[in-house]
Amino acid sequence: MTRKPDPLDLFHPAVRRWFEASFAAPTAAQAKGWAPIVEGRSTLLLAPTGSGKTLAAFLAAIDRLMFSPEPPKKERCRVLYVSPLKALAVDVERNLRAPIAGIAATAALDGTERFRVPALAIRSGDTPAADRARMARTPPDILITTPESLYLLLTSNSRDVLRSVDTVIVDEIHSVVSSKRGAHLFLSLERLEILRTSKRPLQRIGLSATQRPLEEVARLLGGGEPAGRRGGWKPRPVEIVDAGSRKAYDITVEVPVEDMARLGEVLDVPSGPAAGPPARRSIWPSIHPRLVELVRAHRSTMIFVNSRRLAERLASALNETAGEEIALAHHGSVAREKRVEIEDRLKRGELPAIVATSSLELGIDMGAVDLVVQIEAPPSVASGMQRIGRASHSVGAVSRGVIFPKYRGDLLACATVTLRMREGKIEETFYPRNPLDVLAQQIVAIAAMEETGVEDLYALVRRAAPFAELPRGSFEGVLDMLSGRYPSDEFAELRSRIVWDRIGGTVRGREGSRRVAVVNAGTIPDRGLYGVFLAGDDGAKSRRVGELDEEMVFESRPGEVFLLGASSWRIEEITHDRVLVTPAPGEPGKMPFWHGDRPGRPPEFGRAIGELARTLATAPKREAIRRLAEYHGLDRRAAANLRAYLDEQSEATGEVPSDRTIVVERYLDEVGDWRVCILSPFGARVHAPWATAVLAKLGESRASDAEMLWSDDGIVFRLPESEEPPEVSDFLPSPDEVEDLVARSLGQTSLFAARFREN
Repeated sequence: MTRKPDPLDLFHPAVRRWFEASFAAPTAAQAKGWAPIVEGRSTLLLAPTGSGKTLAAFLAAIDRLMFSPEPPKKERCRVLYVSPLKALAVDVERNLRAPIAGIAATAALDGTERFRVPALAIRSGDTPAADRARMARTPPDILITTPESLYLLLTSNSRDVLRSVDTVIVDEIHSVVSSKRGAHLFLSLERLEILRTSKRPLQRIGLSATQRPLEEVARLLGGGEPAGRRGGWKPRPVEIVDAGSRKAYDITVEVPVEDMARLGEVLDVPSGPAAGPPARRSIWPSIHPRLVELVRAHRSTMIFVNSRRLAERLASALNETAGEEIALAHHGSVAREKRVEIEDRLKRGELPAIVATSSLELGIDMGAVDLVVQIEAPPSVASGMQRIGRASHSVGAVSRGVIFPKYRGDLLACATVTLRMREGKIEETFYPRNPLDVLAQQIVAIAAMEETGVEDLYALVRRAAPFAELPRGSFEGVLDMLSGRYPSDEFAELRSRIVWDRIGGTVRGREGSRRVAVVNAGTIPDRGLYGVFLAGDDGAKSRRVGELDEEMVFESRPGEVFLLGASSWRIEEITHDRVLVTPAPGEPGKMPFWHGDRPGRPPEFGRAIGELARTLATAPKREAIRRLAEYHGLDRRAAANLRAYLDEQSEATGEVPSDRTIVVERYLDEVGDWRVCILSPFGARVHAPWATAVLAKLGESRASDAEMLWSDDGIVFRLPESEEPPEVSDFLPSPDEVEDLVARSLGQTSLFAARFREN
């Protein structure tokens, strides 16, 4: 009888003994992933949260670094770890120290004579200049960084540190696949491939708990080689390891009131000369006590919300309801030092709850968290799995979550997301093709470092999957623009960034081009946020408290108090780029707000919401409520409210918006203008271009300007000075004309102006 291969046989005996002393057995992700990784093959590893993916990726590298001959000092850096979040990078660096120390101790006890302890270092926007200089002089064995910091490192004199890298690990790869940030990162990896001294291809390891289709993500991870003269492209081999056994979730959808439709009704009618506006009910007074009850019934609780403003407001309300500090807000506008302090307090059990946005959605190990609460449906199924997967973040554990809808329409999305999470049906993810703004930024960075042949540059760019099909004309159009050949005299005052020698076939940077490339690094937009600093501190050493949206700053005055990180701060001074504050403990303050982009509901998620609406609306009431409770996790009040909501919609319009039906309503508003409402579940990603196309079409036939507003649940149009009722056909443009209508009108939209400012 042949012996079943033991995956631990792949490692040094000291590594094996340490692992066996630390864990009961390898997880499925580790057992399946180690063989291709140890053999040096590029690997895409899919596994649930808490399944040991990080150790699956790193253990082979640690084994190799510890028990191989020590390389020359300048060639030490062999492993590059890229994290989409700085907080995750810090967490991984902390978590790697334990296995390295444990293996070293085991090797020493075993009498292993030759081994060394790998050095770790983090390079991010928070890394002090002195640490960066030390890293350049003495490179670490394992460098932990972010996509933007990798780009900056490649565009600096310190890039020589990366010449010896042979393995790159991209964690939480799903978070960058569908955005320009991913295109930017994987073009940076092609720059790294060219920079390296080794002739052996770079080993690329991608990790995620939520990604589909795997073939699309593998193509992005591996890149490829241009093939043939007709734009052919051959992807590099990437081993796909699917250890995605379905994660166990215990999810309930709770509604703490009997009838969500009565929340807006007046409870009492004030009278008398001093009567103010009528008092109205809200669902929050019912949610807050229930949240406090859940927090006190669990060891550590994470509460996820979909906006920074709500995070601040909810943390403050929970503390007020509890009569003590039980929760703090955590989001990207809270200063890094404060975020780290909040995370550490939660991990140590000193803070019962944390109210977070997507800042804690990815694979940060929050230790003792045993409950996750989601306020409002998560933006997508994948996001919901990441968030609720934070609870009981360990192998085989059941993650418990509670979802609280904010309004009746939200119930439908909540019911859909719970079932799809349990079934593991995440949305498909596709990377953007040929984002030319990313291409322009990278070309300036490449040319700033050294003169490059145009043919070599075109080949390098096309090795990155997002640019595999880049037309030569588009490539040369970007070179034209960057070298000062603009299509209109209106751009004549813009400086060229590169020199394109058309005769010699080369490009090189102009003076100052490296600074331009560095200052404008990455694709995360600059929202014009103001830094918030403690007043009285000295210059650059001022303690950063967080940041505020520029619009809120313009509406604020010295002396006013606002909340940030669930603490009160008094404004002492507002300068051209910062707000100086002093602590105002215990004083009430106004809630901050930020104008950020919400990603919009994925159309696949929207289609599933529409399918559920159609199914529930046509099922007998008792059967619908039974299905909602049994398969979707809704409590009694949630199920009854959802069915009542669908019944009311059906009675009002005869149909429920679904995956097969779009409902269009028209009516006269209180000032006599026509309103047209398009009710659709497909999400803002569909509704935004739809609304833009309709507005362009109306502009061609109407004297007065129409107005529009869209959301994930539909579009609203206002038609001022219109006597005749609008034709429904005006709001349903044919598919053949949509692209042309959007392209013609996009330049006049606020969205275009914002994007132009950011890019």
